[in-house]
Amino acid sequence: MAAPTGMTGAIEVGNGMTGDGVDGVTVSGMDVDGDVVAGADGARDAEGPGGATAVDVLLDAVRAGRAKEVPALLAPLDAAARRTALTRLKALRSEVRSWEWRRWDEASRIRRALHVAGAGCHPGAAAAATWLGGRDLLSWRREDGFLVLKVLEGRDAEWLADVAGRLAARPAVAESCYGLIHALVERSGCAVPATDGYVLGWTRSLTGKQLLERLRADPHTPVLVAHALAMPETPEPLAWSGGPDDPAHWPTALSVLVAEGVLDRARVVDLAVSRLLRGGRPRNLRCATELLRIVAPDAAERRERVADWVAMASDGPGPVAGYAQEVLAGLAAEGALSAGVLAEMTGGVLFRTEKKLVRSQLTLVGKALAREPGAAGELLPALAEAFGHEDTVIQERALKLVARHVGAVDAAVRSELAERAGLLSPVHREAAVALFGEVSDEGAGGPYEEILPPVPAPEPVAAPPSTVEELVEELLVKGLDRDAERFERALDGLVRLAHRDRAAVEEAVREAFPTGSWKYEHYFAHSTRDVRVVLAGLLGLVSESRIAKGRAAGRQRSDCFHEALTGVTDARLWEAADLVGTDALPFLLASPTLGSGQVEPLVLVERLREYRDAGVEPAPADFAQALLRVGRTGAPAARAAEEAAALRTAAGSRLAAWLGTAEPVDARVRFFRRDGGRTSDKYWLTDRIVVEVAEQRTVRKEFPAAFRWLGGELYATPRRCRHWITDRTHWTGVLPMDRETLAAAVLPSLANGMESDQEGATEPLTALAEADGPVGRAVALALALGLGFLDADDRLRAVDALLVLAARGDLDAGALGAELSWLVAEGSVKPNRLADALRTAAATGAYGTVWAVLSTVLPELLGAVRPVRGLGEVLAVAADCVERCGAVGEVAGLDAVASGRGASQFVVQARRLLGALRQGADQTSTETV
Repeated sequence: MAAPTGMTGAIEVGNGMTGDGVDGVTVSGMDVDGDVVAGADGARDAEGPGGATAVDVLLDAVRAGRAKEVPALLAPLDAAARRTALTRLKALRSEVRSWEWRRWDEASRIRRALHVAGAGCHPGAAAAATWLGGRDLLSWRREDGFLVLKVLEGRDAEWLADVAGRLAARPAVAESCYGLIHALVERSGCAVPATDGYVLGWTRSLTGKQLLERLRADPHTPVLVAHALAMPETPEPLAWSGGPDDPAHWPTALSVLVAEGVLDRARVVDLAVSRLLRGGRPRNLRCATELLRIVAPDAAERRERVADWVAMASDGPGPVAGYAQEVLAGLAAEGALSAGVLAEMTGGVLFRTEKKLVRSQLTLVGKALAREPGAAGELLPALAEAFGHEDTVIQERALKLVARHVGAVDAAVRSELAERAGLLSPVHREAAVALFGEVSDEGAGGPYEEILPPVPAPEPVAAPPSTVEELVEELLVKGLDRDAERFERALDGLVRLAHRDRAAVEEAVREAFPTGSWKYEHYFAHSTRDVRVVLAGLLGLVSESRIAKGRAAGRQRSDCFHEALTGVTDARLWEAADLVGTDALPFLLASPTLGSGQVEPLVLVERLREYRDAGVEPAPADFAQALLRVGRTGAPAARAAEEAAALRTAAGSRLAAWLGTAEPVDARVRFFRRDGGRTSDKYWLTDRIVVEVAEQRTVRKEFPAAFRWLGGELYATPRRCRHWITDRTHWTGVLPMDRETLAAAVLPSLANGMESDQEGATEPLTALAEADGPVGRAVALALALGLGFLDADDRLRAVDALLVLAARGDLDAGALGAELSWLVAEGSVKPNRLADALRTAAATGAYGTVWAVLSTVLPELLGAVRPVRGLGEVLAVAADCVERCGAVGEVAGLDAVASGRGASQFVVQARRLLGALRQGADQTSTETV
């Protein structure tokens, strides 16, 4: 159908729409791609070819996705016709929303045309802005902005300004529609809408070699720069631009504008300082820090903000604190920093963990005391904060500085310093006594007592939701999929309630969940999407063939251990999707009764009795998971075995036999080192890990396919997992009673996570420590790898697991130390990360436990052919542990290192450790608090 003739004329589009820095583009008789626009001159008929109205012609073009024709087709429509068209456009929009994904390309073309047509049909600014900002209609195409401007020709400036302001007020919309908003601002002459979204779009539009020129030419630069510097999340171009030589470096460009007077210097400094004081992630502070270094505050500005610099030095991130420390050092050198302020600053900085900042502060205080000895009374008490620093070298420097100036203080200050000297390491105690005559001993008060956390007792799991309303609320709770206990409760509640009243649950699910995409086969093609597959099965939205395939899955999911663990949970979910709401699944046998994931044996017997009385056979995957979760030790297990046999059912007999098996699943792990073995040439740990699952005929014969890897179906080969791991939540719940096998199964993902610096990969360690079952090499290796992670939170989980195992009496410190020794020696575990983790563990009061680990680690590392870089930090932790717990003994290779020359941390800490071991102390038995 030929489009009716359109109007002639020109439109001016602001430079925000061109995307290439041109001041304006005149479009006359052509569309944005240079094609002739239908209808240049002539009257527009209200009726099109074949008797179709102009509204029909417009809708035909929109439905065909011909967005370029829309402006000309809209032009002849009066207000009444546009209202009619708008009603039909809304109906078409609703229709397109319901289309399946296979019509995506067609829907995208129609949405483009809808975006333009709806903008021209809405009479009110608010409605037009809502339409233009619709998430389903938003377009990233620059030409679509031109088309919208065409249909908005003739609107008054106030209306255009209103639309611009409303679009700019919506962050996501403002960023993607920056060009359109900018053009509306230019046309209306209104004030620039300085919002986060608009500024994000503005900064993105200015990237490139012409950054400075574009900033200089834009009259809105002062307003928008001020907003950008004040934003909580710094725009990406400002945060990640290159160095000062890069033409796109924002701090450099802004400094030039400050020098030229385009930007007010005082305002820029104030904004940058304020941004640093608010803190945040380092990437959000980088631009403000670099800007202050280039636009250096003058002497007056630096002196006016002394309190700000002190706050940054004490509490700011490392780079910010370093900058503030430099500014304050300059003020101190100028004599513009009082002793009281320097003392306040010193107390804050010496409390920080960054050794570079602490050392610089000691130097700064030393210079200040040299210039003004009379300030010792104020500065030395602040300096004593370093007496409690973890680094004994820093303690020594602080003690020497105090010794140099202690003669200038009165008796009260001297007494205070002697009191604080009790924080010094024992290695410095003799020097402190020589200086003060007598020092307090904060560690005194009796023999050493090891402090370990209380043994965690598994808590009962709360009852599943008992009403449909509670169930829906539980399923909708944010984070459900990330909490294994709540996941199990919700799944059990869903099964129970659907069995009781299927129609009510179906109705509630349809109302609460957007199930439109569930009916398409691809939605569950690669994942169960947790409980959603069961909900879809309840509603009949998953085909029988797909459910059957999911239930039968097993071997294809056994290519790596994390897929095997996930496959167990998936098999249970597919089974539940098949049986939910039927008499074949009244409730779940495998639903945990304890927070550890365990099912109490007598409870499982009672559940099987209910199944027997109802004439129901257990679902295979559900029963298999219940067997893996049931407690197998102690009097309850023995009694449960007798009661299970008395049920006289096949399921009862299986449970009784299972409870009588000591280790129904068993796995062992081997690692090849780089310096030997058949795969020593491999770099990655995951290429050198071999997990062997012992053959168990019962598991391979009686369990569903997804479980048979636990019977030895997986071959003992290196398992380098190449899958993207997104969810570890349910892994530990698969084997809560078989800790060593569980550890062996998660080792490949742990090794991969440590080597590739993934965050969150140590999540299974917490539940692993609280699980039951034997402890062997796999558990020791899992702990060793966890202690070597880059992320501090990951290391903290490993520390927690270590302490829990120690409290339970399950930690083999020698085995853990043996694994750490070769992992550190070959470079897989970095010494500084290990030192940080073990220092954290020791600081809880577990000095003896940590020393038990390190006493096995150190001999191999000290005797390594190639010196291990960074070992000084590990020696420092070891020395601290020995000094506090009073351990005695010898460490092979320590004498040779301690007798070496030099004052490196490696040698100094070796001497300290050797002296502590030879000094010795009494030690009582471990106390659990």
